[in-house]
Amino acid sequence: MSQTEKDPYTELASLEAKLDTLIAQYNQMKSENKSLKVKQDALVKEKAKLLEKTTLAKARVEAMIARLKAMEHDS
Repeated sequence: MSQTEKDPYTELASLEAKLDTLIAQYNQMKSENKSLKVKQDALVKEKAKLLEKTTLAKARVEAMIARLKAMEHDS
């Protein structure tokens, strides 16, 4: 066997090691992806709550301004 030719068993072992590495990386990415999706869902819910609170606060402030203007005109 020349140096350019590799032993089939060595090549197979090398391919198996590479495949094991790829599978491990895939599983890690899959786990990270799941975790990120959970975090994203939580952030989306939090954003919706904050938008609702902001909308309510804006409505209250606008109502207060309207009452102040009405009081100003009554005086």
